[in-house]
Amino acid sequence: MKGEVRVGRARTLSLPTISFVIGAEILFLAAMMLLSLGVSLYYREGDALPIAAAIAITALMGGVCILLGRGHGDISLRDGFAVVTFGWLAMAFTGALPAFFSGAIPSFTDAFFESMSGFTTTGASILGPHNPIESLPHGVLFWRSLTHWIGGMGIILLSLAILPVLSVGGMQLFRAEVPGPTKDKLTPRIRSTAEILWGVYLVISIAEILLLWAGEMNLFEAACHTFGTMATGGFSTSSRSLAAFPSRYSQYVVIVFMFLAGANFALHYRVMRGGIGNYWKSREFRFYLSIVALFSVVMVAVNLLRGGVGGVEETVRASVFQVVSILTTTGYGSADWEKWGVFAQALLLTLMFIGGMAGSTGGGVKVIRVQVVFKQIRLEMQRLLDPQAILPLRLGTQRIEDGIVRNILTFLLVYFLILLVSTVVLTMFSIDLVTAFGAVLACLSNIGPGIGDVGATDNYGWLPGVVKWFLAVIMVLGRLEIYTVVMLFSRHFWRK
Repeated sequence: MKGEVRVGRARTLSLPTISFVIGAEILFLAAMMLLSLGVSLYYREGDALPIAAAIAITALMGGVCILLGRGHGDISLRDGFAVVTFGWLAMAFTGALPAFFSGAIPSFTDAFFESMSGFTTTGASILGPHNPIESLPHGVLFWRSLTHWIGGMGIILLSLAILPVLSVGGMQLFRAEVPGPTKDKLTPRIRSTAEILWGVYLVISIAEILLLWAGEMNLFEAACHTFGTMATGGFSTSSRSLAAFPSRYSQYVVIVFMFLAGANFALHYRVMRGGIGNYWKSREFRFYLSIVALFSVVMVAVNLLRGGVGGVEETVRASVFQVVSILTTTGYGSADWEKWGVFAQALLLTLMFIGGMAGSTGGGVKVIRVQVVFKQIRLEMQRLLDPQAILPLRLGTQRIEDGIVRNILTFLLVYFLILLVSTVVLTMFSIDLVTAFGAVLACLSNIGPGIGDVGATDNYGWLPGVVKWFLAVIMVLGRLEIYTVVMLFSRHFWRK
């Protein structure tokens, strides 16, 4: 197409192309910071000038990268992987500037950790009793939540909707940004795909803002909690999270939208066009719904047997809220689930591994991978009884190729290997085993709250600085589903 750079087959990295694309992303980020500047000017809390300085530096960095990328060529697949990973790091670096310049988070290590947690939709925070969330000025607080919303569908995917205007195509970026067993390409052109997905994302986000605003939240609180919900991130405007908004209405609204955010956005698009019956046609959605229903019933039963969180309705609401929050990797809390007993915590720990559906904003290993693994286990048992039988793996009428099954099993192996090794690394810094495991799992699955001393009511601010940088890398690994980042450490990737 005229005006667009075609996808190339170059076997070496093109530094000008990478620089140009990352520069465009950084400029987009500077433009989004203007929203936070507007909030700051409205509330007049003294953070307008620092945010303006952050915008200027971010725009300057983006401009320099674009100038260095003059004469860029086609985007190769290798360029796509490099842009996704290095672009995310660049976003986290520049995204840390408003909080750092304003003094709201005086340590750049902490500001970077918070920014990376925002863009990767992890929701792990260094803010705690000595620097509570409520102490942040509204402009910085708004930006903190907005990083969730930007990262929710992926800053790279968002850029694909506007980069063609800058004469850059990007099917490789889509492949690098959305790895995994299912990738819904709704139209032949990736730009149209990006526009469709972001359109769905925007429509659902506006709906939640209006519904929360109709309840006990003001417009600022409704917007910030919508950003955290739709991105399945979990940043709140209060240290008490959703427990600070105890009305049934607000919490039920958030439950519904967390559930929607944990589902495939391409599926939402099909429902908008063809009716709600399209949800039931998806086997992955039915499995996702079954997990929510099963764990909710068990969690309600466990809490009722323990005497309840409050009344019966409150116990049911709190139980369902935490099941949906943890499964979708949102991480919002309506109660302190660490007081619910070991069995309840074990159930939630299981949900941390699973995560949301493929094509959602959720983290974890994804529902579809768990579904395929269960079916593969059943097939292997059948093959043991009848070695001569030809038993292909199917999801409904769709046959899953052996290559995809191997990819899923390899992903899970690498996932658990990273979890194990990273947990051991954290114990080297005198962090107890439970906390180390909980912190790594929470960052790798992009959940936020873990177990131990980084649990539902705790924070990450007490960790050593080097551990925060290490966990920030783990967040990127989890958000980009491991392969995209690990690929850069392969010598085959850098060979001509």
